[in-house]
Amino acid sequence: MYNAIQAYVRFIYKFNRTVGIFAMYLVLVLMGILLFSSISKGMGSPQIWVIEMAQFTMAAYYLLGGGYSMQMDAHVRMDVFYGSWSAKRQAITDAFTVLCLLTYLGMLLFGALSSTIYAVEYGQKNYSSWAPPLAPVKIIMTVGISLMLLQVLATFAQNVADAIGKPFDVEQHPEETSV
Repeated sequence: MYNAIQAYVRFIYKFNRTVGIFAMYLVLVLMGILLFSSISKGMGSPQIWVIEMAQFTMAAYYLLGGGYSMQMDAHVRMDVFYGSWSAKRQAITDAFTVLCLLTYLGMLLFGALSSTIYAVEYGQKNYSSWAPPLAPVKIIMTVGISLMLLQVLATFAQNVADAIGKPFDVEQHPEETSV
C-alpha cells in the first residue's frame, strides 16, 4: 500500500509540475494580449475581445498553476510558531490544515462541475458585447480545481508519511537541484 501511495504522489507531483510550467508561459500570452490591446487602442481601433481574453488567460494561469505552487510551497503561510516546531509537528499540523483545504476544494469542485455542466448544456455566453462562450474557461476552472485537489491529496499523504517517520522519496523541487 505504501508503494502505491508513493507512486501516486510521484505521478501527481510530476503531472502538476508539467502543467504548472505550462501555466507559467500563459503570462507571456497575457502580456501579448495586453500589448495588442495597447497598440490597437493607440491606432484608433480598440478591440472588444481583448480585456475578456486577458481575464480568461489570467484565470487559466492561476487555476492551472495552483497545484504546482502548492508543491513549491509558494502559497502564503503565517509563520509565527511553525518555523520553530519539529519536522514531525509541522507534518502533523500540515496534515490537519490540508484536510481543511481538502474540504474547501471538494465544495469548490462541486460548484465548478455544476457550473461547467450548465455552461456546456445551455451554451452559456458572457453578457458583454463580445459574448464569448463560457464553457472553455469553466472547463479550465474545473480542471485546475481538480489538479489542486489531487495535489492536496498527494500532499496529505506525504505529510502523513513524514509524521509517521517514513517520508516518501519524492523530488519536490527539481529546479533547485539541477544546474
